[in-house]
Amino acid sequence: MVDISSVRLGIVGLGNIGHHHAERFVDQGANLVGGVDIAEGARASFGDEFGVPTYQDHHELYDEVDAVAVTTPNKFHEQYVVDALEQGLDVLVEKPLANTLEAAERIADAARAAEGFCMVGFHTRFESPVEVINGYRQEGRFGELSHVEANYIRRRGVPGRGSWFTSKEVAGGGALIDIGVHAVDLSLYLLGYPDVEEVSGVTRSQFGGRDDYTYIQMWGDDQGPEGFNVDDSATALIRCAEDRTISLEVAWAVNRPKKQEYVLRGTEAGATFRPGEGVTFHESGTQGAGHMVESEVETRGNDAHAAEQTYFLEHCAAGETPERNTVDQGLTVQRVLDGIYRSSETGEAVPVED
Repeated sequence: MVDISSVRLGIVGLGNIGHHHAERFVDQGANLVGGVDIAEGARASFGDEFGVPTYQDHHELYDEVDAVAVTTPNKFHEQYVVDALEQGLDVLVEKPLANTLEAAERIADAARAAEGFCMVGFHTRFESPVEVINGYRQEGRFGELSHVEANYIRRRGVPGRGSWFTSKEVAGGGALIDIGVHAVDLSLYLLGYPDVEEVSGVTRSQFGGRDDYTYIQMWGDDQGPEGFNVDDSATALIRCAEDRTISLEVAWAVNRPKKQEYVLRGTEAGATFRPGEGVTFHESGTQGAGHMVESEVETRGNDAHAAEQTYFLEHCAAGETPERNTVDQGLTVQRVLDGIYRSSETGEAVPVED
C-alpha cells in the first residue's frame, strides 16, 4: 500500500473545476502544497480556502511539487502540461487532451520523452458499473463485441454563453469536445480500445446562437448569442478495426428528452449502462426452452472523480506509469474528435490515422 500523502501535489487552474479537484484531493488525504492561476481573484480565493501558497508563474509552483493536476481551459493545456513533463513531473490533465489535434500531438510527444507520466481525466471509466462491464468483457462474457450506441444528450445544457466553453479558439469546439469526449472515450474503452479507421459525422449549431434560446438553468452567466461560436450537437459513426463500430449522439441542446446511455452489443451478451443508474445485461439461453434474460447489476455507489484521483496519486507515489487513461488513448480520442469536425466540414467520411 503506497502513501499518497508522500506526493507533493499542485493544482494548475484555480477556477471552479480546480476547486472541485482540490476538494476531492484533500478529502482523500493528498498533500496539496499550492496552486497557480493568472487571475489574482482566483489565487486569493484558493489560498484562503485551502491554506496553501498560490502563484501567477507556474514555474514557481513546479519547483515545489512532484505532480500537478491541470484544470485550465483547453487552450492552455499544452503549455502547462509540456512544461510539467519537461521538468519531470507527473500530470493529470482534464479532458480533452488539448483544444486542437496539433497541440494534443505535442503533449503526447513530450510525454513519450518524459521521466514522469501524463494521465487524462476520463473519470467515467472509474464508475463501479463500468468496472463491472470491463471485468465481464475481459473474461469473455459478451463474446465478440461489435457495436456501442453512445448517447450523451442534454435537452438544454449550453454552458454560459460568452464563457471559454463556448469559444472555439479557447475550447476547440462545443458539445462534441466538452461532453462528447467522454462518450467517445468510454465507448472505445468498453470495446477494448481498438484501432480507429474512419469517422463520418455532422456537427450542428442550432440553439446556442439564438436570441430566443430558452433554458431553465445554465452553468455560468449568459452573455448572449454573440459569445457562442461552437457546435451544440453532433452525430457520428466511428468505424474501428475488425468492423467494430460506435454510433454517437451528443447534444448540449436539442428538442428531445435528455439521455445518457451506452448500449453494448456482443455475440453472447449485451449491456446497457446509464451513469448514475447502473447496468442491465441482455442475454439469451436455451436451457429448458429458448428464453431471454435481463439481469440488473447493483453496485455500491462511488465517486468516480475521487477514484481516478486516487489511482493517479498511487501511481505517482509508486513511481509507476498508469495503464489506464493514457496520453496515447487521449490522443486517439482527440483524433476522433478532429475527424468528426473535418467530416462535417467536407461532407464525407474521413480516415483517422496514427
